[in-house]
Amino acid sequence: LLNAFAPHQDLPWKPLDLNHPIGQATAAKVGDFQLERTAAGEEIAAVTDACLTLLRQAGVTVERADDRDDGGFCYVQGAVRLTGGDITPLAPGGLVMQCPLAVRYVIWDRQVLQPAAQEILGSRIARVNNYGSYACRRIYNSDQPDARPSEHARANALDVAGVTLEDGRTLSLSNDWNGQGESGEPGARFLRRLRDGGCRVFSTVLSPDYNAAHNDHLHLDGAPRGLCR
Repeated sequence: LLNAFAPHQDLPWKPLDLNHPIGQATAAKVGDFQLERTAAGEEIAAVTDACLTLLRQAGVTVERADDRDDGGFCYVQGAVRLTGGDITPLAPGGLVMQCPLAVRYVIWDRQVLQPAAQEILGSRIARVNNYGSYACRRIYNSDQPDARPSEHARANALDVAGVTLEDGRTLSLSNDWNGQGESGEPGARFLRRLRDGGCRVFSTVLSPDYNAAHNDHLHLDGAPRGLCR
């Protein structure tokens, strides 16, 4: 009965489809591609190949990137690079990120970003302006040894600074979050839609409402813990 009547995206035993709406089982399905630090080389290769196949079947052009180990907590396993296809480009592009983060970005792009832009702003998004993914550091760039490592140190986070629309308009978190920019109230509503929708796809979403450190971007990551602020 569940197979016949329940939405595909709500059933954990159904394969993940990046064109389906976000469902109750979506996050868990993406989590299946997450790798532990202790994963053997064979497991890293197999899981990442499956993740790449999922993206390519969804029309996304993606390539395997070099994994890296910069010592300590700074390492990237299952690294990929989104290069084109049916996806809103990142600017700057060429970012290296964990494959599950790339999957989360594609879902957010298709199910949150583009629908919200067309509904609220009347235009599609041409590119997503960002501050990058990988950075070997602790949270808030802390130099305290007991500070938690940032998800950026594993290329498991993306900082979104704003968007450029196909009609030429640009919205940024720093200028438009509070509705004081050229986009006015619709721009602020749109950016909040990106945050709220992101909370259904990413594990952690931090916005200007969280603290001053995030006053100019949305922090989106795939950490094991969950926090939406």
